[in-house]
Amino acid sequence: MIKKQLLCCSAVLVLVLLSKLYSYQVAARVESKHPLPQDSLSQGASLQEDITGIRNTPYFASLNFADENLPLGDRQIERKMMRHLQEYSYAKRRSHLLHHKAVRALPRVAAILRQHGVPEDFKYIPLVESGFTSGTTSHRGASGYWQFMPSTARAFGLRVDLEVDERQDIEKSTVAAAKYLKALYREFNSWTLVAAAFNIGEGNLQRAINRQREDNYFRLKLNKETGSYVYKLISVKEIIENPTQHGYRKPGALIAETRTETSSPEGQHF
Repeated sequence: MIKKQLLCCSAVLVLVLLSKLYSYQVAARVESKHPLPQDSLSQGASLQEDITGIRNTPYFASLNFADENLPLGDRQIERKMMRHLQEYSYAKRRSHLLHHKAVRALPRVAAILRQHGVPEDFKYIPLVESGFTSGTTSHRGASGYWQFMPSTARAFGLRVDLEVDERQDIEKSTVAAAKYLKALYREFNSWTLVAAAFNIGEGNLQRAINRQREDNYFRLKLNKETGSYVYKLISVKEIIENPTQHGYRKPGALIAETRTETSSPEGQHF
């Protein structure tokens, strides 16, 4: 009799444990549509371990820019994507300030892009180019939120002279950027190529396409900056839209880090 009671108790205990385990698994699946496996990118795992653990997952397959996906199955492209995701994880970037700027600026930029028929993913260009900070000027003369060269800015309706520089106006410069991006799309018929052309210039990109007889951005051989540009945009998009999956921790949990960031130069960008 005692043995039977022990067996019954053991069976009930096993069923309870299995039920709990199942409940936790279901909850984990509901929590995120495409969760990042074990938060591997923010835990410092090796690149090879990351690729092995993530390359065949729905999360990795979902990575895209303006609905143009990475060519899956190409190890070189996958490694490059993983490397940039690691580089732009919270563990590397401590991105509280840029998250704050994104919350304030991205909705305005996205609304203007939508009005002009440009994919919203292009709203991340100012984060990459200027960190949503006006007054930033490169050594080549590019300036403002979108880092327009003076000639390009004027060509798309911005006033740039000794008295006024409308590249520093977020709304006016975004309207000009939307017009420019639409013009580039009419030329290249690919949003990833549009992003590349925005960075390198349409003439330089077209020559690379003609020379290599290749019109897929991810397979083109471009200079280091332009060859990484779309990967950077995808990575920034990921850490802004899915921050906790990439190690982001709320400011209240890291007061000392937040103070350090807010005292950093306003021109900080990706």
